[in-house]
Amino acid sequence: MAKSRLELNFVRLLSRCEAMASERRDQGEWRLEKFVRALEEMLASIKKDISKPSPELLIEYCRKVDFLKGLLEAEKLPSPTEKALANQFLAPGRTPTISKERTPVTKTVHLQTQARYTGEMRNELLEKISLSTNSSGDLYPRKRKGSTSDDKQSSTELDAMLQHHHNMQEKLAEEMLRLTQNLKNNTLAAQNVIKQDNQTLTQSLKLADQNFEKLKTESDRLEQHAKKSVNWLLWIMLIFVCCTFISMILFIRLFPRLR
Repeated sequence: MAKSRLELNFVRLLSRCEAMASERRDQGEWRLEKFVRALEEMLASIKKDISKPSPELLIEYCRKVDFLKGLLEAEKLPSPTEKALANQFLAPGRTPTISKERTPVTKTVHLQTQARYTGEMRNELLEKISLSTNSSGDLYPRKRKGSTSDDKQSSTELDAMLQHHHNMQEKLAEEMLRLTQNLKNNTLAAQNVIKQDNQTLTQSLKLADQNFEKLKTESDRLEQHAKKSVNWLLWIMLIFVCCTFISMILFIRLFPRLR
């Protein structure tokens, strides 16, 4: 099935957004967010279009747009831990957007952002450890004697920080699971609505076929009746003409012309 002009424009813009997401962007970059909003509007128009694509392709379009939205929302989170956790729950596209791609760009973007957020988490953790050791006035705690209490304090602070990150990750995981469950419920509800619409459409098509067959039968019957009416009318006219002719002959024979 050929793609409509709206779908072609949507695919071009989607490919452009995926390329922008794969690049390193500045802090004040606003074009990608604006383009993703335009993608949402175009996707809503495609869903309402008469010549819309297949349900599988439409689901793939929704998946890629949701991935780009989630990517932008994850970048706005304050800490690298939250960003990394939010990035783990993103679902990249399964098929390439354009034929030139061998693998989906969204998968590559997902791996790149995951690696970047993991590096940011590691750097943040190392900075906090270095700050905690510097605040105690000991730059080399392992090489100095009598630093057992400082090591214990640093270990306690590190355990507390790791526990804090762990609790935050669990909280975000529960929130993501709740959002995923809501999304799943909404998807199931949409599938049920689409299934009911398909059943209604199938029944309507069956009724239309039955009505067409009945209309065809009645049309054939009416045509045969019209042919019979024409034949009877023709015979009646022929009989009338013959009777008139015979009557004229008899009238001429019975009543000759006066001289």
